[in-house]
Amino acid sequence: MSSPTAHPRPGAPASPARTAPTGSGTSAGTPGVRPLRTRTGFRLTFLVPGAVALLLGLDAALGLLGLPQLLGPFLGLDRLPEVHGPLMVLGFVGTLIALERAVALGLPWGYASPAVSGLAALAIVAPLPLAAGQGLLVLAQVLALLVYRQLLARQPAAAVTVQALGAVAALGAAVLWAGGVPVPALIPWLVTFLVLTIFGERLELARTEVLSPAASRAALGIALALLGSAVVSLLAPEPGFTLTGLSLLAVAGWLAAKDVARRTVRAGGLPRFIAACLLAGYAWLAVGGAVWALGGAVTSGRGYDAVLHAVMLGFVISMIMAHAPVIFPAVLRRPLPYRPVMYAPAALLHASLLLRVAVGDARDLEGVVQVGGVLNIVAVLAFVAVAAWSVLTAPRARRVRGTAPATAGARP
Repeated sequence: MSSPTAHPRPGAPASPARTAPTGSGTSAGTPGVRPLRTRTGFRLTFLVPGAVALLLGLDAALGLLGLPQLLGPFLGLDRLPEVHGPLMVLGFVGTLIALERAVALGLPWGYASPAVSGLAALAIVAPLPLAAGQGLLVLAQVLALLVYRQLLARQPAAAVTVQALGAVAALGAAVLWAGGVPVPALIPWLVTFLVLTIFGERLELARTEVLSPAASRAALGIALALLGSAVVSLLAPEPGFTLTGLSLLAVAGWLAAKDVARRTVRAGGLPRFIAACLLAGYAWLAVGGAVWALGGAVTSGRGYDAVLHAVMLGFVISMIMAHAPVIFPAVLRRPLPYRPVMYAPAALLHASLLLRVAVGDARDLEGVVQVGGVLNIVAVLAFVAVAAWSVLTAPRARRVRGTAPATAGARP
């Protein structure tokens, strides 16, 4: 695991489920040559489709806000708004998670998962039959489950099990979408995938804080309840969405009570930044859970917009911002130093989301929703720009020389 400053401790043992075989030694039979899979350029190729999916997904968001799109019409991609949800969740975030898991596994075949995931993201927006991209999405989730199977064999812990349950939800969402189930009905499945993946990562960290067996069992029970609620939401939407909302509230409550972020937010530098993003994200997760718990099957209108973006932006994007300085060096072997300016896009994300949900959605003000939505997009792109600037201006001496633990749950 990482130290309190979010940098790996020299010589510290890493979780067997999260550390790739050493890549700074030799390639098979070639002393002094790193295996290809440990090289920055090789791993970066898997991120390119995910980055494209992010840009096209944000462009699709403009169309869904009732504003002119910039990329879709120019590139002749007509169905971006139609595939916005799966593109962002399974295409963008799914590819990031698949690459991180492949690095953690450390075996060449594991990279098939992010490779197929990236191809699927491109295929569902390309002028091809939609079924082709949907089929690739299904294959990508199957490959991801095979990676988790191997990780579970190495470390049969509750934290890895929770993440594997999230992968099951991703496979369920991909199969159901390919089978013709509309995206609004799939949102509990997509949310379950993202929430359980992050929940499992944070659960693994909590184990270093002497987490009691009872708390670990409770976390696993909550994860099973969330996945079960997604299943119920298909068969009986009203109780299913309500149960999903209650399960999200339980996840938010567990994280708020057990996560180390509630203490490290009083620190400084990177630990405080990570903790602030985490705690803000947990609050948004509770907002989304409350909307479903009280409103039931909210699949359209302002309530749908509120719950969807409270979870997908307020929770998930906040988690990505929090852990980018840890995940990026671990996966790509290049430093992403913390900069105080990282607070600016994070603050803009949460402020604009508050404007969108608490004012625009709550009062049904279309103009406010559009302003909040555009500022959401600006916040995401601003963080990407700040992260890129931080990488490009990092001192050469700080380049990552070994393979760090590939974890989105590093200590803040």
